[in-house]
Amino acid sequence: MRRTRRLVLAMLMTVTVAAGAQAPGNAAKASDAANPVAQVRNEQSWEYGPFVNWGSGVGSRSNFKFFWGGFELGKVLTPVVHARFLSGQFEFAGNIMPLWQAYTPPPHLANYTCVTPSGQPYTCTLPTGGGTFRGVSLTPVILRWNFLTHSRRIQPWFQAAGGLIYTTHKFPPNMLSNPALGIDGGTSVWNFAPQGGFGIHIFTRAKRSIDLCVSGVHISSASLGDRNPGVNASVQVQVGYTFWK
Repeated sequence: MRRTRRLVLAMLMTVTVAAGAQAPGNAAKASDAANPVAQVRNEQSWEYGPFVNWGSGVGSRSNFKFFWGGFELGKVLTPVVHARFLSGQFEFAGNIMPLWQAYTPPPHLANYTCVTPSGQPYTCTLPTGGGTFRGVSLTPVILRWNFLTHSRRIQPWFQAAGGLIYTTHKFPPNMLSNPALGIDGGTSVWNFAPQGGFGIHIFTRAKRSIDLCVSGVHISSASLGDRNPGVNASVQVQVGYTFWK
């Protein structure tokens, strides 16, 4: 009888110790479920999802409007790096935009600086292209820094990226070529898009977030065309939905 009591007591103590040992793990899981930001941070998760983008040129290109749509894929690569207010994690990502559109003023006459045969500049009025431009874009390099935060629902980030754009017609529109006048106004169907911006993930539940981002984007052909007027600056607002794995 005494041996039975001792055996039962030993079993109860073993179960109690085991339960105590598992409690922190269970608590951590419960904590992660209640803290989606910490869960993604601790697991160094993959992220993927669709997005849409609307933007406007600034300065001399303020009459240019943009609408893009695509899909993004990224991976958190590092644990938290502690650097005071810059503490956070590094993430590498990329996106593809099969929908890329730019809306520019319709074809019109515009003033340019022309040069006489003797080399004297003068103001001339020339026909200029315009309208809607369509294409695709690939951003293979997105370098993102996810800031360390105590929030359970909001994850802020900063990013820098580089993209490539192909359009079915030369972009941006420029003076139309006129061989009779010796005018070669072509730009390029290929353009580059260096960019940078800030954003946030707003977690609606575990491993699901709505994403908001504001970026500044420069569009330039790097002189691949005869002329390179480019879009010196545009402001782009992106809204997306992310799945975390």
